[in-house]
Amino acid sequence: MEGVEERSVVSEKKGRFKRICVFCGSRAGNKPSFRDTALELGKHMVEKKINLIFGGGGLGLMGLLSQSVFNGGCHVLGVIPAALMTDEISGKPAGEVQIVADMHERKSMMAKFADAFIALPGGFGTMEEMLEMITWSQLGIHEKPVGLLNVDGYYNSLLALFDKGVEEGFIKDSERHIVVSAETAEELIRKMEEYSPLHDTVALKQSWLESVKSGHAPKC
Repeated sequence: MEGVEERSVVSEKKGRFKRICVFCGSRAGNKPSFRDTALELGKHMVEKKINLIFGGGGLGLMGLLSQSVFNGGCHVLGVIPAALMTDEISGKPAGEVQIVADMHERKSMMAKFADAFIALPGGFGTMEEMLEMITWSQLGIHEKPVGLLNVDGYYNSLLALFDKGVEEGFIKDSERHIVVSAETAEELIRKMEEYSPLHDTVALKQSWLESVKSGHAPKC
């Protein structure tokens, strides 16, 4: 990613983030609102000169979002494991593609280069990637905002589960605020720009950096 020449954009609007990693489905879902919101997010990122890091697929919401950002003139970086690099699985992605060895390296690279994370509607993979970024924030590995774009209440049940975790004593109330959610792209990015951590981390970031040097922790 270092030294990559980023495409110029027309808009003069700038925000807090240079690069956002977006997790989303390789399918488009059953509702037009899912597709519309992916395009809305792409448009809003272009307006704010925010470059995209994503899973490297050219299908579903991934394809719609990445093509929208790319067509708008922002840099697009897809990070994808070698095993998924077939047109049948991933389609033909827009922008730059970085091939990695496995899913662990994929998430590590995404976390390293992104300033924030957003989850659009998606399946198991989308939720797993998003939950790992939430967990890494809880642990103190990073302090970057993690946002849920809750289109048509798609993530209502998951947000209710987080609340249940607080109620039952498994999640601290301050940790519940790690997750930022909104129904529109504009509102979500605004909330994420205003985000600051409220929770006490499990370990200091310096401790994780020292672990990285010894090869025992995520490289982000």
